[in-house]
Amino acid sequence: MKRIKVKICGMRDVVNIVEVAMLNPDYMGFIFYERSPRYAGELNQVVLDILSPGTLPVGVFVNPKMGQMIETAKNYRFKILQLHGNETPEYCAELKSKYKCSIIKAFGIKSEDDFFHVHDYEEICDYFLFDTKTEQYGGSGQKFDHSLLVNYKGAKPFFLSGGITLNDLENIRNNRHELCLAIDVNSGFEISPGIKNLEQIKKLLDFFKQTPDEQDI
Repeated sequence: MKRIKVKICGMRDVVNIVEVAMLNPDYMGFIFYERSPRYAGELNQVVLDILSPGTLPVGVFVNPKMGQMIETAKNYRFKILQLHGNETPEYCAELKSKYKCSIIKAFGIKSEDDFFHVHDYEEICDYFLFDTKTEQYGGSGQKFDHSLLVNYKGAKPFFLSGGITLNDLENIRNNRHELCLAIDVNSGFEISPGIKNLEQIKKLLDFFKQTPDEQDI
């Protein structure tokens, strides 16, 4: 089993983006939802050019208008789009037909019943993301019970999100679901909305990068 990858989400400050990029996370997320305090809509496209080839940028959207999202994705050259709203399987299929990209579909989890509709997206989406179910579209800083993941019987790899902090890393690694591709962190590693704590981010990345892939052992 390969090491758990890391996605740093909610990036919007140019200086902070550069600083975090130097630590080489696997993914970096940029939120294009105007109600979010981490809204990256005014970000200059050139900023993403500083990312290393090993850091994949992800555009994060909530119930977006199709044309507007595709225009944004093209401007920022996003090849991975994360849909964090109530997007239907039909919507995801239409996106795939109009724009060549990988799709991460997010789901709020509170009970085992929340995995019921996940399978409707199996044939369309490339990855899932499991976050804490709240009235917000992510960024709540709240955790869900990770033991619920045993109820996920799908075949798609997933990102694990929802209030993750340094204190959770040991438990995540030791009780890892076989399809957990990456963890997605945001508010639990911030100084203020959109500004990440570099010391904590470094500890996070070092923790998982110290775990080699089994194929390399």
